[in-house]
Amino acid sequence: MDQQIDAIRAFLETVHPYDSLPRDELAQVAASFSRRELPAGAEIYSNGQPLDGIFLIKRGMVEVVDANGVLVSILGPRNSFGERGYLRDGLAVTSARVTENAVILMLPGAVLKRLIATSPAFERFFNRARPAEARGPDLSTLKVKDLMARNPITVSPDASVTEAARLMRDKHVSSLAVADDGVLLGLVTTRDLTGRVLAEGLSGETPVRQVMTPDPVALPPDALGSDILHMMLERRIGHVPVVADGKLRGIITQTDLTRFQAVSSAQLVRDAASCETAAEMAEVTARIPQLLQQLVAAHNAHEVVTRLITDIADTVTRRLLKLAEAELGAPPVPYLWLACGSQGRQEQTGVSDQDNCLILSDDVTPDDMPYFKALAKFVSDGLNTAGYFYCPGDMMATADRWCQPVRTWRRYFQGWIDTPSPEAQMLASVMFDLRPIGGHTALFRDLQAETLEKASKNSIFVAHMISNSLKHHPPLGLLRGFATIRSGEHKNHIDMKHNGVVPVADLARVYALRGRLMAVNTRARLLEAEAEGVISVSGARDLIEAYDLIARLRLENQAALIKAGRKPDNFLAPSDLSDFERSHLRDAFVVVRTMQSSLGQRAGTLG
Repeated sequence: MDQQIDAIRAFLETVHPYDSLPRDELAQVAASFSRRELPAGAEIYSNGQPLDGIFLIKRGMVEVVDANGVLVSILGPRNSFGERGYLRDGLAVTSARVTENAVILMLPGAVLKRLIATSPAFERFFNRARPAEARGPDLSTLKVKDLMARNPITVSPDASVTEAARLMRDKHVSSLAVADDGVLLGLVTTRDLTGRVLAEGLSGETPVRQVMTPDPVALPPDALGSDILHMMLERRIGHVPVVADGKLRGIITQTDLTRFQAVSSAQLVRDAASCETAAEMAEVTARIPQLLQQLVAAHNAHEVVTRLITDIADTVTRRLLKLAEAELGAPPVPYLWLACGSQGRQEQTGVSDQDNCLILSDDVTPDDMPYFKALAKFVSDGLNTAGYFYCPGDMMATADRWCQPVRTWRRYFQGWIDTPSPEAQMLASVMFDLRPIGGHTALFRDLQAETLEKASKNSIFVAHMISNSLKHHPPLGLLRGFATIRSGEHKNHIDMKHNGVVPVADLARVYALRGRLMAVNTRARLLEAEAEGVISVSGARDLIEAYDLIARLRLENQAALIKAGRKPDNFLAPSDLSDFERSHLRDAFVVVRTMQSSLGQRAGTLG
């Protein structure tokens, strides 16, 4: 029994929020867990059933469906479930079933409630009292610099009110900052033009300085959102300039605040799920950059930001599948739409194309294929319209090669494993990141487990996969510098995708292959690799910390581009970072290169 408790305690040390507990308390909590080994197909609980606590997966996979039998989640190790129903009224709001032989831990409800009451980490993690939107960024605690519109439209104090009115019309703004050489002198709004010009019968040639609000109240960039709210309410104003060092830096309007509060991942998911056309979906996804900016400004973890953004892509895809079936009719045989690439790994940012495929039931006939070709075109075209652009490498379900029955996919994977050519390695790397999005998940479940088992046993294939994973190098230069891009549009920049997050994603994929780990998300793979002993605890912790920093800086750079009115991309100028950030980023790249080197040296002994 002591050994079992020790094993549970060691496992909990890798699971948040249990990893926040003091060692003595963690041992007590570990002893309170019950442990069950369940075979595939076993039901853990059904909708409406009373629950005695919450569940945590130590090994295996669990499928969770809602009251209507619709798939909600496919969960793996370190995922907890059942807490929403338990904490609400003690009754399950979903049904959970084992899909792969599993070890399930159960934490008694009394212990959970005590932890929530005494541990801030547990309270934050399990608090269900607020709606989903409330867990997003809080406007009142954000900095003004994260909310303001940069590069505000300005007008000279000597310009006529007619010129000011035309400028507002052409720029679609409700106010103009009156400035001279960057120094704020006043503010003129559409309300001023109505009340001080038209109502008073003034000429259109009246200078702006005569009707503006001189020396308006302003805020510094480091003020809080609550300062804006209080100022607007107390002074009954709708526009607040932002000034630093005597210079105009930005402006915030009531419209900006309303727009901020209207954007949340939950809202975007709801809006996407109700769209009737791809054009409507494009209007929803056009708000993703603002969502990314808000999530980053609120200091959300990178894996939270990318997961929430990917959820929107998943919803758009499922909605398109439903619309396709409504237009084409019911599918002739079961199918499964899967995503790979960043969507498959749940790591989408503000820059994403589409990578997908279709797995069809082996009952499919040649006469059925036109239906699936039409379905793939409908969905892929819709995704492109919605902003998820066509894959340059044609890694899409519209390609005949990637719309095939299970038996063909099984042959594909077997061929890649048996003959690991460069193309086979590339394709296998992509396809090992597959994640079901919509359709019959059973079509993939056995294929995934079977492929992982066969691949992990083939030492030649594993060695080739390791070699393929080392092709993307961290951008390290000599003398503690960076190897930046030498020419072109992005000269003196680092590619934070291909030389930043991709090397870590490649490492994590190999670890998952060696350990036969079912996780697809990069960070989840690293955590599982640590827990299963695929990599050392110290190596895993170092690599996870390095990955967290690289991914965070990538997102912060994208958010900064969005704030500046530019499209987000993956190119970061080291000169834009502080000395502290540059030092830590380089150290992170060193960790990645060290882990690559270690993996490469051991390639010959893997089997």
